[in-house]
Amino acid sequence: MSLTHVLTPIKIGPIEVRNRVARTAHGTRLGLYSFDDLAEFQARRAEGGVGLTILEILGVHPSTPASLNAFNPAHAEGYRRMMARLKPLGMKVFQQLWHGGHHVLPVDGSPPWSASDQPGPVIGVVPIAMTRMMIDDTVAAFADTAKKCEEWGLDGVELHAAHGYLMQQFLSPNTNKREDDYGGSLENRARLTLEVLAAIRASVSRNMAVGVRIAPDDTAGGAGVEDNARLMEMIQSRGLIDMIDVSLGSKQAYPRMIGGMHEAIGYELPTSIPITRRAKVPALVTGRFRTLEEADTIIRAGDADLVALTRAHIADPDIVKKTLAGHPERVRPCIACNQGCLAGVKAPVPRVSCTVNAGAGWERTLGDHLLKPVLAPKRVLVIGGGPAGMEAARVAAARGHKITLVEAEPELGGRVRLASKAPTRATMRDIIVWLEQEVYRLGVAVRLSTYMEVGEAIAEGADEVIVATGSTPRMDGIQVSNPGEPVEGMDQPHVISSWDLFQDDRRELGRSALVIDETGHFEAVAVAETLQARCLAVTFVTRHAAFAPLMETALMTEPALQRISGRGGFVFHPRTRAMSIGRGNAVIAPTYLKAEGSQLTTVPADTVVFVSPNRANRELYDALRGQGISARIVGDANSPRYLPTAIREGHLAGVAV
Repeated sequence: MSLTHVLTPIKIGPIEVRNRVARTAHGTRLGLYSFDDLAEFQARRAEGGVGLTILEILGVHPSTPASLNAFNPAHAEGYRRMMARLKPLGMKVFQQLWHGGHHVLPVDGSPPWSASDQPGPVIGVVPIAMTRMMIDDTVAAFADTAKKCEEWGLDGVELHAAHGYLMQQFLSPNTNKREDDYGGSLENRARLTLEVLAAIRASVSRNMAVGVRIAPDDTAGGAGVEDNARLMEMIQSRGLIDMIDVSLGSKQAYPRMIGGMHEAIGYELPTSIPITRRAKVPALVTGRFRTLEEADTIIRAGDADLVALTRAHIADPDIVKKTLAGHPERVRPCIACNQGCLAGVKAPVPRVSCTVNAGAGWERTLGDHLLKPVLAPKRVLVIGGGPAGMEAARVAAARGHKITLVEAEPELGGRVRLASKAPTRATMRDIIVWLEQEVYRLGVAVRLSTYMEVGEAIAEGADEVIVATGSTPRMDGIQVSNPGEPVEGMDQPHVISSWDLFQDDRRELGRSALVIDETGHFEAVAVAETLQARCLAVTFVTRHAAFAPLMETALMTEPALQRISGRGGFVFHPRTRAMSIGRGNAVIAPTYLKAEGSQLTTVPADTVVFVSPNRANRELYDALRGQGISARIVGDANSPRYLPTAIREGHLAGVAV
């Protein structure tokens, strides 16, 4: 389609932005390690053609520490160095200013600050209802931080007044129980936001743009669409902003803030458009957009002036550049899995990453932009055409090696093709399609339906071999909680793996199913939803204390529970194991029950699906190494894990050969 709007310039107050492609503030945690890492992460997106980036939250006061803090003197030099790197690249850079309110503890560990003494869901500590002195101190801190941002060379600032943070804690009747000038009427509840914006505007020159982020909080009795629209109108009438950034959700509705692949493209628009249509300044919207075509459609319809492709640019920094070059099909697709961009910043060692882009967050040392042609091309044999093998082949071919990729199945894609068959998971197929297209485009010789033994691999005479033979379901009935007591009855025909379920959609399953989840990841969730879609009642047993705990940080667990419980016929048993499987039923018990007793329960089970960590297919690799062949092993063949690791290991292998 013709791009008529998204690539045109736009004025945001005193700042001219080269196009309407934006990236909203999102956590990277890179500033915890090095401002140079953060700068290079942003620079790659600038080089790719982004018009406007809003940097992740900057804590304005010691009562609200973040990974970036205006009250940390060491950050001043880091910001100046980062802006010196970004300025020549043409992308405008705004800084989001933030106070988390009751969601964060102050630096000294004292109670958090908020509008009232209502605790929030993140830390659960009863906050201090802010005194007038605290309010004045906070307003001054926002103003001082905005002034610093101008001194550091940024183009604008954005007040974070969304997502249930301090500004919205004052705005929402759910969290504001005050009886003074800051509570009661909407005008009073909006007072803090207005005072902060007025102070920010007064503290910076007219060369600096000022914006605000707002969002319906998606909670009953909270700050909804109309409250946010009226707040925007109050702000506009006072001439306090140059841009409005509209989002959705709060910590009570966290999955709505960063919608996963179960959400539709543009899922935030129904709550954003009623606000943006009333805006008199440029309006920015977000909501899982991935392409310039999608963004252009939104702007052309008059629903927004700028569109954020935030996660899309983590997946591929060169969306604008590739599209302008006439190759939108080469844009690496974001699959909205949230396993790197979101779960990564919540990991024990927090750092932004990306499932499909191994270089994201590591731009100084890794990524497609650093791939250099080899001086002496090699013949490289890649065995296995799943995501790890395809990424290894793609990267090695991009460097100039001659690649042969063999796959035992008639299609490339590995078990991701199976996973994409589950309800709401179709987007996972996008990355497989992209990898397949790139492999063929780069001239890789692909042999499908080719099972390769060690002798055949050696006979290829390759200089390097990359083994990506994946893994196989482990159907031994061993449960981690009680390894010495395997499930009895695993050898029956109605006891199957997830692979069996997804591969054969004509299998007779009966009317009831037992899902035994040993992993705590999404695989068992996908199984349960698939069984429900085939009209089975599902009993879900897991050794874990919660449902799909490994998907909590990716914001997949709660939406899945909403879908599954909404269909009915679902019974969940945490801290539970299977004891034995019969015909049409199974016996389960608490994991802490070490011997048979009164807590045994019989549940209906015409079908039993056992989901446990797979067993690596390492035999070929071990045999090649035993023959003295130079070989590398990647992905599940190395150890069964998940898609981010498979693609990362494939990328590293492609770089190393």
